[in-house]
Amino acid sequence: MGRPRKNGEETDLDIIVLAGGLSPERQVSLVSGQGICRALRSLGHRAVLVDMFLGLESWEGAWKDIFDAPDGLCTQEEITAQAPDLPAVRASRQDRSPSLFGPGVLEVCRHADAVFLGLHGECGEDGRVQAAFDLLGIPYTGSGHLGSGMAMNKAVTKQVMERAGIPTLPWRELTYTAEDIPRLTKELPLPAAVKAINGGSSLGLALPDTREELELALREMLDYGGHVIVERKIRGRDLTVGVLGEEYLPAVEMISQNGSYFDYAAKYQSGQSLEICPAPITPDQQKTIGELALKLHRALGLRAYSRTDFLLDEEGRAWCLEINTLPGMTPGSLLPKEAAAIGLSYPELCQRILDLSLS
Repeated sequence: MGRPRKNGEETDLDIIVLAGGLSPERQVSLVSGQGICRALRSLGHRAVLVDMFLGLESWEGAWKDIFDAPDGLCTQEEITAQAPDLPAVRASRQDRSPSLFGPGVLEVCRHADAVFLGLHGECGEDGRVQAAFDLLGIPYTGSGHLGSGMAMNKAVTKQVMERAGIPTLPWRELTYTAEDIPRLTKELPLPAAVKAINGGSSLGLALPDTREELELALREMLDYGGHVIVERKIRGRDLTVGVLGEEYLPAVEMISQNGSYFDYAAKYQSGQSLEICPAPITPDQQKTIGELALKLHRALGLRAYSRTDFLLDEEGRAWCLEINTLPGMTPGSLLPKEAAAIGLSYPELCQRILDLSLS
């Protein structure tokens, strides 16, 4: 596939890379965004990194001139072991507006040929940003608002899996308050995986084995709104497989090095996990989970790319867990590793996502 076209000719584009936002995955998103922005600039595009929530309060020039900003306004972001302090981020914005779009964000996006979405989590993956851009006629990367919204909601995704014949572990959806916790602690089966309905990057996830751990998990999930799915917990190997266009990529196996599950720290802190790509699984297992990932991608009506997580149990059966419509694009993220396994460099992956989204 060739370069995107502008006025009928292949060309380099003016691109806003939108990242940050106001979700627990904010810092992951900023690191993804700076990688994407620099990769697109290395290809000749005039790409600029913009924080969706903080916006451009300090920008003093015309919006159309922002594409000439030095280094595309990229900074040196890092992912710490702890999730960001979102109340502090909210308080740092000068205009105190309730809008999730910071000052100038929509204005510069209207001047762009495309917006590359580097957002992660509920602030960016749940379809609201995509719906706003659809209404404003702003082209963007990744899936549309409906598929994004369905994929972000773990209960809806589970229902789609079941209807599509995609094997997934037994589960139930719960909306509860603190008063319900004593009853739920007694009646829910163990061991379990308790997951916030819109969580990501292993934030809003607990894996209790005992009644005491279950009670603690339910209390912790009240911080995420008290809306969860409770899934049967099994022993297995953590695998993930990306979809790019109409093809699935080689699977990755993730092995935590800290004796825990593949949690937030294991995903983003150097030395905390071992990621093997291609995963040491049989060709039949690779084919099975690849086809399941592609099937779920299509069933949800997704576009351009996604990444689906699986557990491979002790008998070699694959169980589908969830899907990510804007998978991480940090230096340690899994989708770039899968692309590299088929000879696609990081900048080439970014270009391919752009091409697939705009075609």
